[in-house]
Amino acid sequence: MAIEIAIETPLQDDVRGLVNELNATLLELTPPEHSYLMTVEQMADGDTTVFIARDNGLAIGCGALKRHDGVGEVKRMYTRPSHRGQKIGAKIVEHVEALARDEGLKRLVLETGDRHPAAWTVYERAGFSRCGPVLDYPDSEWSVFYEKSLA
Repeated sequence: MAIEIAIETPLQDDVRGLVNELNATLLELTPPEHSYLMTVEQMADGDTTVFIARDNGLAIGCGALKRHDGVGEVKRMYTRPSHRGQKIGAKIVEHVEALARDEGLKRLVLETGDRHPAAWTVYERAGFSRCGPVLDYPDSEWSVFYEKSLA
């Protein structure tokens, strides 16, 4: 198995399918009003860079860096169930962080759900720490927030 991670446009049919799976998974665990989804069109905006993980050409994971006035936000992290446990999420986070550092961003932040312990593990192993609400996210029982200084 040769997993490759690269910057790609989200406006591809297989990536749309991957993002649809991500959205369905999130909505199973979090009420819609507390799910902060981005469409693939929003992911294609100039302030966001999308990383796609592929296994022999098949899109099996994604993640993105969204920029907010000098702060990077980790968004749209997902690995298909068939490929979990292979540290693909960790590798995508490494790519996001490397790009943020290359661009001179001083801090990465993210919001994830309160029922996503596997995601917490990925972020904590990558050096993120829990914090209070970030950016314009409301303080909610459904959200867990993380940050990491890149300085």
